[in-house]
Amino acid sequence: MLKSISLSLVLAAMVALPNALAAAETKKLVLIAGKPSHPPLMHEFRAGCFLLQQCLKGVEGLSVEVHTEGWVSDERVLQEADAIVIFADGGGGHPALQGNHMETLDALVKKGVSIGCMHYGVEVPPDKGANEMVSWIGGRYENMYSCNPMWEPEFKNFPKHPVTQGVGPFQIKDEWYFNMRFIGGGAGNESSTHESMTFTPILIGKPSEDVRDGPYVYPKGPYPHIISSKGRLESMLWVVERKDGGRGFGFTGGHFHMNWGNDGFRKVVLNTLTWLAKVEVPETGVESSVSEHQLRANLDWKK
Repeated sequence: MLKSISLSLVLAAMVALPNALAAAETKKLVLIAGKPSHPPLMHEFRAGCFLLQQCLKGVEGLSVEVHTEGWVSDERVLQEADAIVIFADGGGGHPALQGNHMETLDALVKKGVSIGCMHYGVEVPPDKGANEMVSWIGGRYENMYSCNPMWEPEFKNFPKHPVTQGVGPFQIKDEWYFNMRFIGGGAGNESSTHESMTFTPILIGKPSEDVRDGPYVYPKGPYPHIISSKGRLESMLWVVERKDGGRGFGFTGGHFHMNWGNDGFRKVVLNTLTWLAKVEVPETGVESSVSEHQLRANLDWKK
C-alpha cells in the first residue's frame, strides 16, 4: 500500500514538474494605457494596448496584462513584472511623473525590470524625469528641441537584431517624432556603447527638406537646428540593453490608431515587446493579423 502511494506521488510530481517549470519561465509584460486623449482614432492608448495584447497571445512564454487610465490599480502588479510599457500622453502629465510613480519605476529598473515608452510617452520635461528617462530607455523627446511633424518615412533597411526578424520594408504616415535627446548626446542613428547601456537604432528614416522646414504639429516651427541637420538620418524606434540587466526601447510612432493595421508597423512593435520581456522572438517575427472590427474594438468614447 505504501509503495503504491509513493509511486502515485512520484508520478504526480513528474506530471506537475513540467507545468511548474513552464509557469516559472513565463515572462510578464505589463502595458499601461494612458487616459483618453485627442480626437477619435488618435492616441487610442487603451484600444492600442488591448490590440497588442491580443496579437501577442500566441507567443510562448509571454503573459501580457493591460492596465488603463494611466496606471495600475495595485502596484503589486508591477513588482511581478519583467517588463513595463507606457503608451500614454507625456509632458507634465506623463504617468511616470504622477505621485510616487517615478520612484516606483526607478526602483524596478534598478532590479533589472525592462521599460519601454511609446509615442507621446517618450516625452518628459527637461527638469523632471529627463535623466531617469534616458537612463531607462536611452532617449527622450524634448519640447522645442525635438520635433513632431506628420510625415511618411520609408523604412527599408534594418539592423540584424531580434526585433527586426521577419520585418519587411514599409512606409506609413504618422506623427513620427525625431531629433531626440539620446544618451551620449549623439543623433541616435548609429549603434553605440555607453557606460550604462548599449544602444541600437531600429527604425531609421531621412526626413525630406520639406518635413524639416515644417510645419510641425506643435509648436509649428520651423526650428533652425532642425533645418540645419538636413540630410541626416533619424531614429524613430531604438532599443537598449542596460548594464543592470534590463532592456528598454523608445518608439515615436503610434499617433494614428489605424496604423496598427499595417503589417510591418505592427510586427516591429510586437517583436520589440516580446524582446523587451526577454522572450525569444520567432525567426519570422511575431505573426499576427487584425481585422477592421478588431481595430475598432475598445476605442475610447470621444466627442
